[in-house]
Amino acid sequence: MPSYTIKHITRYSYAAEVVDGANQIMLYPLPDERLQVARHEVCVSSDSGNRFSPAIDTYVDAFGNTVGVFTVLEPHTVLVIESSADVTTHPIQFPMDEEPAAQQWQDLRSRQLDPAFIDFLALEDFKSLADVKTTLSQLTSEAEKPLKNALVLSEYVFEHFNYRQGVTNIETPVEEIWQLKAGVCQDFAHILQALLRQIGIPARYISGYVCPKKEEGEAEVRGIGATHAWVEAYIPFYGWLGLDPTNNTIVNDGHVRMAIGRNFPDCTPVKGTYKGIGTHKLHVSVQIDFAAPVQAEAPTLAPAPVYAVPDPEMPANSFRLYQEQQQRHQQQQQQQ
Repeated sequence: MPSYTIKHITRYSYAAEVVDGANQIMLYPLPDERLQVARHEVCVSSDSGNRFSPAIDTYVDAFGNTVGVFTVLEPHTVLVIESSADVTTHPIQFPMDEEPAAQQWQDLRSRQLDPAFIDFLALEDFKSLADVKTTLSQLTSEAEKPLKNALVLSEYVFEHFNYRQGVTNIETPVEEIWQLKAGVCQDFAHILQALLRQIGIPARYISGYVCPKKEEGEAEVRGIGATHAWVEAYIPFYGWLGLDPTNNTIVNDGHVRMAIGRNFPDCTPVKGTYKGIGTHKLHVSVQIDFAAPVQAEAPTLAPAPVYAVPDPEMPANSFRLYQEQQQRHQQQQQQQ
């Protein structure tokens, strides 16, 4: 059960003063059976001198995410949003995957019109769809169970797409990602999500953090130092299972969820509008450290009376004691 301290800082620098900023944040870790949130604080500041964490209003959206909203009415050229959290993660229970493949695929087909899954089965239409379907026909088969197919597709994305920063942005469509065969975590998640939905497996987009590994010699984790993204696939008779194609791994106790949605726009960590010049710079930093073990506090002792203990007497000399006994014995004999 590793514990982490997560510090997420978002800084906007505007070319000139802006006013009437309305902002939305999705920076709240999602507690569940495998994530315990011991502490979480969000603080907003600007060069107008305001620092107002209590002014952030929150609500829960349709996907169960906590969303914060706030405004900055005063003129400002800098806006800083600081999120700090202490969390403990727990390992998942992996699917037993015992039911026959045909029964599992039938379960998925029965959910095609289920309102709980419709959003996560929506298909994307793009020019390379025929090429995508050809690839899927070579990689997947209903003779295999949905979990096996999902793992194959996650591995395919990991091996055939280059992890490269700066070639895409948050608005890059799946068609362009497919052609580039490159991108970062949100692009890998976008592609895997599209592939899973094409074969009838519900898939949802997850925004959060990937944490560093403590053991030396383990493979480097992609996505550290920024927000991360991965996919959750619905596995029949099990539930939602996280798949991280950027690192070719099943999501376990090294990932922390912040938001769940149909795609990236549903999970955007920070977004907003303001009045003023559009030119600005955005700097985001994420620092994740292993938290120190919590030391158990010493038990509180009930009040008790205090006694003064005198110094002990020096022990008597045994030879002198013998002489005194002999003298008393002689005196008793003389008196008789």
